[in-house]
Amino acid sequence: MFDNVSKFLAEQFSVDFATWLVGEPVALTELSPSELSLEPIRADALILLQSDQVVLHCEFQTDPDSAMPFRMADYRLRVYRRFPNKRMVQVVIYLRATDSERVQQTTFELDNLRHEFQVVRLWEQPTEIFLQRPGLLPYAALSQTTDRVGVLRQVAQEIELISDRNHQNNLAAATGILAGLLLDKTVIRRILRRELMQESVIYQELREEAREEARAMLYQELREEVREEARNEVKQSEVNLVLRQLTRRLGHPIASSFETQVRSLSLEQLEALGEALLDFTQLTDLQTWLETQPD
Repeated sequence: MFDNVSKFLAEQFSVDFATWLVGEPVALTELSPSELSLEPIRADALILLQSDQVVLHCEFQTDPDSAMPFRMADYRLRVYRRFPNKRMVQVVIYLRATDSERVQQTTFELDNLRHEFQVVRLWEQPTEIFLQRPGLLPYAALSQTTDRVGVLRQVAQEIELISDRNHQNNLAAATGILAGLLLDKTVIRRILRRELMQESVIYQELREEAREEARAMLYQELREEVREEARNEVKQSEVNLVLRQLTRRLGHPIASSFETQVRSLSLEQLEALGEALLDFTQLTDLQTWLETQPD
C-alpha cells in the first residue's frame, strides 16, 4: 500500500521528486518496467521516471529488504542496456525507523562487480525539505522531528492552501496513509479533513481494492460451503447405500448403536466398508470390522 501511494505521488508530482532526489526540477515521465523486461511481480510497485537525460529509480521500503542491493544492481544494468547514454539516479527510501544494518547498505558487490546507490532514511531528514514542495508533504510527518503531530498539523495547513482540489484530495489521502506508519488513526482523522481524503483517487482505489478483496473472500467462502454441502450429500448417499447393503446381507436392520458408528465413518471408510461387507455373514463381522477402524 505504501509503495503504491509513493508511486502515485512520484508520477503526479515528478518535478517535486526530481528536485528532491535528482537535484534539479526536471520534468519526468513514467518509464514502463516492460521496456526493461522486468517481470510483472517484481515491477508492480516499481517507480521509474525518465527525462531525455536522466532516469530516476526510487524504491520506497517500509522495512529492510536483504535483496535490495542486488535489485538495485539488476535494475541499473537493465536501464543501461536500454538507455546506455542516460544518467541514472537510484535511491532507496526507508520510511520507518529501524536499527537494522540493512538500511545502511549502499553497495552491491560480487567478485569484481561493484554497484553503488543512494539511501535515504526519512527519520534522519530535515522536516523543512518536505514542506517546500506539495508532492513531498505526505512524507513530512515521517522526517526528523520530535513533534510529529505538530508537523502533521502544519502539513494539513499547507494542503488547505493548495488551489487545485484534486491535488488537495490526493495529498490529504496520501498524508493520512503514510502518517499511519507512526501516528494513531484517531489523531490523523482529527487533523486531516476526512472529506478531502474520501474524495481522492487514492482513497477510491484503496476502497475498490478492499471491495475486491472482500468479494474474493466471500466467493472463496461460498465455494467452500458448496464443496462442504456436496461432500455431505455424497457421504449421506454412501451411508444410506451401505446401510441398505448391510440389511440385505445380514437379513435384518442393524442395531442403532452400530448405525451410529457407521454414520460417523469418513467417506473413505464407508467406501471400504461397502467392499468389506460383501464377505460378512453375521453381525459380529461388522462389529469386528468397526473395531479395527481408527477414530
